[in-house]
Amino acid sequence: MTTPTIELKPSAHPLPAAEREAILANPGFGRHFTDHMVTIRWAEGRGWHDAQLVPYGPISLDPSTHVLHYGQEIFEGLKAYRQPDGSVALFRPEANARRFRNSARRMAMAELPEELFIAALDALLTQDADWVPPHGGEESLYLRPFMFASETGLGVHPANEYLFMLIASPSGAYFAGGVKPVTIWVSEDHVRAVPGGTGDAKTGGNYAASLLPQAEAAAHGCDQVVYLDAVTRTKVEESGSMNIAFVYGDRIVTPELTGSILEGITRDSLLQVARDLGYTAEEGVVTLQQWREDAASGALTEVFACGTAAVVTPIGHVKTKSDGWSHGDGTPGPVTLRLREALLGLQRGVTEDKHGWMHKLG
Repeated sequence: MTTPTIELKPSAHPLPAAEREAILANPGFGRHFTDHMVTIRWAEGRGWHDAQLVPYGPISLDPSTHVLHYGQEIFEGLKAYRQPDGSVALFRPEANARRFRNSARRMAMAELPEELFIAALDALLTQDADWVPPHGGEESLYLRPFMFASETGLGVHPANEYLFMLIASPSGAYFAGGVKPVTIWVSEDHVRAVPGGTGDAKTGGNYAASLLPQAEAAAHGCDQVVYLDAVTRTKVEESGSMNIAFVYGDRIVTPELTGSILEGITRDSLLQVARDLGYTAEEGVVTLQQWREDAASGALTEVFACGTAAVVTPIGHVKTKSDGWSHGDGTPGPVTLRLREALLGLQRGVTEDKHGWMHKLG
């Protein structure tokens, strides 16, 4: 089957420039959306078709639409950055395209070709380039590709129709205060994912399951949750929306991928950036008890979380049901800040892109 070309049907009434600029001055996160979106349909026997860029707006769903009953849904998140010369570049979209296909495969959904995923991003960014915040600040344009089962009718089986969509939202800092350290709650009663489950797929159900522990964290004065493995309840895995890394002086350790941890693109990038800067960066096992003891002894010097939305976020304090501890004096550590600055510098085009990660428009 042939890959469809995206038909452009732009809005006749985009948001006036003055209103757009007011939004870009203080975008928040996920509160405002650009003028357009991309939609692409898939049907059994027909493949991918009806690829369109259209004005951003509501969609209509039949009450029996499969996603509402059986949860076949996946999504991605990536960012576009204004470069010093005024151009726009995406950070590692090819990696997101691959992960999107992997998630679709795990959820028994149609797999969007990677070239069509990239074409959708290029089309939306080209049309809505004015929505990318100016170079030099913390802001970026966050892009959210997602896909869901659009077949109508009841019956538990992989759907025979899917709808891919792409929307975009100007983005400021994910956590208020920028690089201010966050406090983490260790969830000992709930797990994020189990071996053989959907933990390595970026699917909405994983995040729905994290909302109760997140509310528990908030009730204890914490910003985020960290989960332990489902089998032994001793090994640190990841937070609800980010991967986690531990700094031992010049050595950085992040929990190894086990099939129940999402293969974070920011995580993978930071491992390489850390090696470029001369650190030892590796995957391994860190237990909750080791975390507690190494923080107390001072062997563990810093801990940070990382993800597309939050980039690199220092973890200053940890709470459990029985105790709590801090890392150093609770302020952002030098390794965390150096890694954050190096990654943001690459994304903003002020440092050399040694690995060819930036995808420029045009």
